[in-house]
Amino acid sequence: MILDKLENAELYSCISENLKKGFDFLKNTNLSALEIGKYEIDGKNVFALVSEYDSKAPQDCRLEAHQVYADIQYIVSGREAIGFAPLNRQTVTAEYLPEKDIVFFSGETTQMIVEAGMFAVFYPQDVHRPCMQIDGPEKVKKVVVKVKI
Repeated sequence: MILDKLENAELYSCISENLKKGFDFLKNTNLSALEIGKYEIDGKNVFALVSEYDSKAPQDCRLEAHQVYADIQYIVSGREAIGFAPLNRQTVTAEYLPEKDIVFFSGETTQMIVEAGMFAVFYPQDVHRPCMQIDGPEKVKKVVVKVKI
């Protein structure tokens, strides 16, 4: 798991070519102007999902992990808490869905606050619970770049 500001993305671009493509998209795109939807960056290797929502109570957010893709979760506007933990003995609550590359768990997490201009990278060994409110519901615009590992 990585947590940082987009201005420091170059520190992590050397990890993989696909991660670099994801960060380049975030840095070189007017993200505020993007409509909700899916944006192809490099076919199925790297693509972005843009969403807007109100952050939710923690009990309404699901703990998840992926097997094929890493997530770069970038906050365009607003802020949210994201729970995270190493994948280690969490209880699976919904079996892996290969078509969506997602599996859900129950378990404890540590919360971090992610604000506009910040990103978090979650690898398959990182379980994460995104979209949590901090002091109450807040409007969030987020870009999740899916990076094939």
